[in-house]
Amino acid sequence: MITPIFRIFDSEKAYAFYVDFLGFQVDWEHRFADNMPLYVQVSMDDAAIHLSEHYGDASPGGAVRVKKSDLESYHALLHSKDYPFSNPKVEKKPWGTIEMTVVDPFSNRIIFYEGVEE
Repeated sequence: MITPIFRIFDSEKAYAFYVDFLGFQVDWEHRFADNMPLYVQVSMDDAAIHLSEHYGDASPGGAVRVKKSDLESYHALLHSKDYPFSNPKVEKKPWGTIEMTVVDPFSNRIIFYEGVEE
């Protein structure tokens, strides 16, 4: 299993986006001490992502593809939430998938997809 690391700068904004909006769960979190940067794993279905406030762990602007069954229903669920900073669209791609890209508050992208790509 490969686990991407996304750079974050604000844990409250990260939790609002990943947990409250997208519906990921927090599996665990770690700080070496109080006032130290946060390192946390969030997951949904078979996808796990590490979020890190540590400056050396990753650069903002990363991207990951996540296979998601029933993407249309998930899209409708996201649009039913009161999250003013994202308005993702579902698109049919020429290669046979449907996809929805969301961008977190730190410019990282998650491309949820459903279809033939394996």
